[in-house]
Amino acid sequence: MGSSEKEVEKNVEESKQATGAAIPAPPTKKTLKWGIVHIYSSYNNILVHVTDLTGAETIAKASGGMFVDAGRLEPTPYAATRAASYVMEIAKAKGINAVHIKVRAPGGVKARTPGPGTQAAIRAIARSGVMIGRIEDVTPIPHDSVRKKGGRRGRRV
Repeated sequence: MGSSEKEVEKNVEESKQATGAAIPAPPTKKTLKWGIVHIYSSYNNILVHVTDLTGAETIAKASGGMFVDAGRLEPTPYAATRAASYVMEIAKAKGINAVHIKVRAPGGVKARTPGPGTQAAIRAIARSGVMIGRIEDVTPIPHDSVRKKGGRRGRRV
């Protein structure tokens, strides 16, 4: 039996040499360097902020107002897209290749829905080529009531 196994191995090697097929290399495991993208989106502006996993070290940040001239254009999807792509470009240069996304609206007694640029910012992050782990909403929601601004008699119009 020993001689037949040697013959089989010899035939396999000859066929590989004849066809030129190489043995595929084992796949190398890509190491992921994670970051957190904090998106604060209100009806007046959008802030995109990339940190490390602890949230303590800022890697890059930008706002909608950095890319448009008029104040009314700060929360638009265009400004959000530009801010997110700018921030992700810097983050990728610093080695971040996977992110978790945390979306925040003003919350509390203010609006609990994020502004108009949120989806555009998430789309820009996805297009930048980084892996997205999870997307979560971290809008602060009161469990009792917080006193609204305007005083005892309310805002008089």
